[in-house]
Amino acid sequence: MIKLGVVLACATAAGVLAWPASPAQAHPLGNFSVNQHAGLTLRPDRIDVSVVVDAAEIPTLQGSSDPRAECARLAAGFTVAVDGQSLTWTVSRQGYALTPGAGGLNTSRLTCRLSAPAGLAAPATVRIGNSYRTDRIGWREMTAVGDGVGLTGSPLPSESVSGVLRAYPRDLLSSALDVRSATITTSGTTAGSSTSGSAGAVGVSGGGRPEWLGAAQSRVEEVVGERMAPAVVGLAFLLALLLGAGHAVLPGHGKTVMAAYFAGRRGRVRDAVTVGATVTLAHTAGVLALGLVLSTSTALAGERVLSVLGVVSGLLVVLVGAGMLVSARRNLAARNHAHGPGHSHGPSHSHGPGHSHGPGHVHQHGHGLRGRAGADSRRTRVWRRLDLAGIGLAGGLVPSPSALVVLLGAIGLGRAGLGVALVIAYGAGMAATLTAIGLLLVVVQNRLARAITSGGWAGSRLSRLGRRVAAFTPTATAALVVVVGLGIGARAFA
Repeated sequence: MIKLGVVLACATAAGVLAWPASPAQAHPLGNFSVNQHAGLTLRPDRIDVSVVVDAAEIPTLQGSSDPRAECARLAAGFTVAVDGQSLTWTVSRQGYALTPGAGGLNTSRLTCRLSAPAGLAAPATVRIGNSYRTDRIGWREMTAVGDGVGLTGSPLPSESVSGVLRAYPRDLLSSALDVRSATITTSGTTAGSSTSGSAGAVGVSGGGRPEWLGAAQSRVEEVVGERMAPAVVGLAFLLALLLGAGHAVLPGHGKTVMAAYFAGRRGRVRDAVTVGATVTLAHTAGVLALGLVLSTSTALAGERVLSVLGVVSGLLVVLVGAGMLVSARRNLAARNHAHGPGHSHGPSHSHGPGHSHGPGHVHQHGHGLRGRAGADSRRTRVWRRLDLAGIGLAGGLVPSPSALVVLLGAIGLGRAGLGVALVIAYGAGMAATLTAIGLLLVVVQNRLARAITSGGWAGSRLSRLGRRVAAFTPTATAALVVVVGLGIGARAFA
């Protein structure tokens, strides 16, 4: 009976992982994205613009549901000038619709129709700029066609490559369209329309994760909005653990820093456990704090907060690397001091019952070194704890957007307790994976150390090589940690 239950549970989990991930496909750039399409129609006497804004779950939760006010804001940010003369828009039509999204949250689709008089009967230069909601990541595209006006030079295509934000092409998601400006030259009135151009500029990174991870995430988000039968709750917790574990396997989360740290300083089992626990606490606290702020604030851009936290995470890693550099230099100086000149034992040296020292014996250190060694040992332990805390904070400081969606959806449905519990389970899955990686690093390090110190001709050769490598390994790994931290911060800042 137990075996049958296990088989059924595994089959259920496998089926859930294979569930279609429609919400993730609907907004492939993430739950923070605001996607825009602006279709321009140039006529001899005016320019019309049809704008569609497709907002994902979190911007919809924070944004305004008043289409009139939002279209006015869009008109203020969408600028067009004909031969240097700026146009003044009139909003002729607006619409707003909500669609169920991930985690019990809604997505929104805003439509605005802008129109302004323009003299395009003669050749002209049209300059376009879009500064609407530039604080949000997302897909931005423009199209342009002429109706009675010839377009002799246009970088914009005549048709939307995304089906007006309904069917994003897979081959462009790794480098999503981010068209915010364009310049079009017209040839004046013609009998028909003329179009030319290409797909435009690219810029925003779309990210890439395994399909099974995206499918599992979408299913957890759907579970939050379903009836809470005991089996559904249990399945949600299982998937949250798997999602956290899968998320930790992806690039980032301090795995490179942890490996370099354990290589430069002899890693222990307690160190791996400490890093895993710190990641859990930092990630869970970050998701809960940011979720609370996003659910109460309409002005805060969540992706901007994540970028700032990414920069802080990089700075923490740099500080850890700097601490390792200081420690490495101090240890190297101590070794040179212990074996350098000035510590000589001349003749007539005896340690009898009276502890006598004959002439020629020089002790520049004195026997007070024991107290200094104890102080250095305590200082080393403090630095080690600070380094481990820094690695853990760097790995868990940036909250996972998928965990945020689950939490915000649960809050919106009045199930805040369930959302918090799922976030904790998500963090526990991350911690379990990172702890396992840390333990694996410790085991590998110990095996290598035993192989180097083993007896025999090969062992002695490896031992000598190991001592030579050990002399510069702490400094090299510390420098690597600093470089990795700078890379993390620069990537988040960009």
